[in-house]
Amino acid sequence: MDCADSVEHVDVLVVGAGLSGIGAGYRLQTQCPDRTYAILEARDNIGGTWDLFRYPGIRSDSDMYTLGYPFRPWRGEKSISDGASILQYVRDTAAEYGIDSRIRFGHRVVSASWSSIDATWTVQVIAHGVETELSCSFLYLCSGYYSYESAYLPDIAGLGDFSGQVVHPQFWPDDLDYEDKKVVVIGSGATAMTLVPSLAEKAEHVTMLQRSPSYVMSLPSRDPIAKRIRKYLPDKISHRVIRVKNTVTNLGFYQLCQRLPGIAKPVLRRLTKYHLRDGSTVDPHFAPSYRPWDQRMCLVPDADLFKALNSGAADIVTDHIDTVTEKGVQLKSGDHLDADIIVTATGLRLVPAGDVEFMIDGETVDLARHYTYRGMMLSGVPNLALCLGYTNASWTLRADLASLYVCRLLNHMRRGGYRIARPISHHDASPQPLLGLTSGYVARSESILPKQGSRSPWLMRQNYLLDLPTMRFGRIDEAMEFD
Repeated sequence: MDCADSVEHVDVLVVGAGLSGIGAGYRLQTQCPDRTYAILEARDNIGGTWDLFRYPGIRSDSDMYTLGYPFRPWRGEKSISDGASILQYVRDTAAEYGIDSRIRFGHRVVSASWSSIDATWTVQVIAHGVETELSCSFLYLCSGYYSYESAYLPDIAGLGDFSGQVVHPQFWPDDLDYEDKKVVVIGSGATAMTLVPSLAEKAEHVTMLQRSPSYVMSLPSRDPIAKRIRKYLPDKISHRVIRVKNTVTNLGFYQLCQRLPGIAKPVLRRLTKYHLRDGSTVDPHFAPSYRPWDQRMCLVPDADLFKALNSGAADIVTDHIDTVTEKGVQLKSGDHLDADIIVTATGLRLVPAGDVEFMIDGETVDLARHYTYRGMMLSGVPNLALCLGYTNASWTLRADLASLYVCRLLNHMRRGGYRIARPISHHDASPQPLLGLTSGYVARSESILPKQGSRSPWLMRQNYLLDLPTMRFGRIDEAMEFD
């Protein structure tokens, strides 16, 4: 296929102007200054997740020294920060480095077609309601792995009979009045645990209704050790030191949970009991049946969830829904939860590769049949990378490694005169789910997501200290074909 002259061409096309996309832009213009690039953003604003989610209390679920960029120090007072501050940080970063001038807002990527003859991706885009095309030599998807257009909502019997308002956190209305109202939040993940203490400040009462409990851990929103380090060291140096400290600490805790759950579980139990006025509520509300970190740990800053429970402004109910009634939620235990507002914090709907459809030389690509290469490329798929973060640590730690690797690959191709880089086709006798968590939102999507293999470079290791040398200095040509 010969690309028409009317189709604009760039060397690298980045999809998504959130935390990952802005980081990718910085790496491309500093590591590959001879390459042209553009960023396509479906929405009208920078920020991705942090611009989309507007529910009360939204905040980071990991520390900002690792969630923030390694090249631009986090200068906020709080290590666990609110969503508005994170959004401003991302936007300021884009403006400071001129990345915002490369963004095409209102450009939603629908599909992408690869031509081996031209070594080019032709990308179909809806730009402000008009269909158009762009082409690129390399396509880099920084659009995350969940749908912005729809969320996961299970089939809840009787939900349509409820006379009050039903709200999903992903689409929180700006004018929702919950003051002096009875609110039931359905869910037990990070979103529910963020909402409950925030809503409890104004609502008459908030109930978190969960089918099964999650592990919850409280950390101070302000890191006292980081404060001391920042007092004596310049911004850039202190940021690196704190980043290393937090990375090692978090990884060590994760390894403890996974390798020695018999030690980790009672420790977490004791910490939870310490924060609760009524220690008996640890069972059943904070006693999961799974091992710590088989699902993502829920982080609550300054014990705010426990404070809301202790004050009586909120409570937790562990039960199953029988049906939603006109006035609330009828439980299978026979109890009824009165409600004016029901919040369905029931999770995300995961989609592979930003829900973009792919074709290679006229044949449709089924992403679920492919293996991830170094957690960021796909077996047999040329000149395409996905930006995926860690599930057990800050997203940006791995996202930045992925962007650095893309730049290394592009520079290797330039030096070798190659137009195409393709991970070899791969088959593994022991394939594994991509994300490696047992959470419901992950398990529901295993059949549509790419797989990972049982060994490197097909295994996506959830370990920054192991990934760092491989992604920064490992062999570019391992299991990779160049043309």
